[in-house]
Amino acid sequence: MRIRATVAAVSGALAVSALAVPAAQAAGGHPHAGADLLKAVHAAESARTAHGDSALTATKRDQGEPYEMDATFSNVKVNSGKPIVAGVLNKVSVPVTFTLTHTADVDVNSSDFMTAVDIYRQTVDDGNVLFGDDVAACKATSATVASCKGTIDIEPSFELMNTDAATWTAEGVAVDWNGEDPESRDIDWNNVGVAFQDKLGTTKLQRYSRLTVNAAPEPVKKGATLTATGYLSRANWDDGKYHGYTSQSVKLQFRKKGSSTYTTLKTVKSDSKGNLKTTVKATVDGYYRYSFAGTSTTPAVNATGDYVDVK
Repeated sequence: MRIRATVAAVSGALAVSALAVPAAQAAGGHPHAGADLLKAVHAAESARTAHGDSALTATKRDQGEPYEMDATFSNVKVNSGKPIVAGVLNKVSVPVTFTLTHTADVDVNSSDFMTAVDIYRQTVDDGNVLFGDDVAACKATSATVASCKGTIDIEPSFELMNTDAATWTAEGVAVDWNGEDPESRDIDWNNVGVAFQDKLGTTKLQRYSRLTVNAAPEPVKKGATLTATGYLSRANWDDGKYHGYTSQSVKLQFRKKGSSTYTTLKTVKSDSKGNLKTTVKATVDGYYRYSFAGTSTTPAVNATGDYVDVK
């Protein structure tokens, strides 16, 4: 889930007040209330770290403040090291795995222990943050080490803008409530442990791409001119539609009937609307396709081959 300008826009006091609201209410009835509480702690502690004696300390001094939990994150992998690709409508969920090393007094299997890895763009203070819908699940591999699995869940239609097609940074957060009820308004914050670790790796978020091809006429006489048209488009997160990807180099490739290998015939550029068009001489039966190598913001894509019968 997106938190835009999380720390800059949310003071520590506001984040703590979110924690004090009963979970179902704080989450708006969301079934993953724990994750929403974890986000609130994240915002609160980030505000304190960034701004020193923030509203978190000033307004909750009488109830204490969270202590720094001794826990570190390592071996973080978002989407198995591959870019995250999102279209315009469907929800995207990608796996996140990490190792959590902690002191022996931390019980990762406790119902009041929460941890997750999120990703942010720009900086934690003024960027965008994407979380999973739920906290990570951890399995202890020793008294002080746990193997954890979570997700990053993205709703492109309301969480992304085109500027989000960029490199994102991973950070880890863990909260140990130590018997405190996160739904209570009377939390003794001295008992709550919080751990953060920044710059745990990077991942790319890309705009889903589409590519078509149509080779005509079909069938075609041997030696005659064959025209291959196509269309290269990609997700536009600003308006929730697909638009032509202009001025991009795209290869026209051919696979002879009975072969499994495509060879490149020529390279053309998409026009001002994303359209592709070129001609070749028909020689033998086979499949024609366009192939796009991708860019930093848009993944590679191949059109489905169009079979042409040569007479």
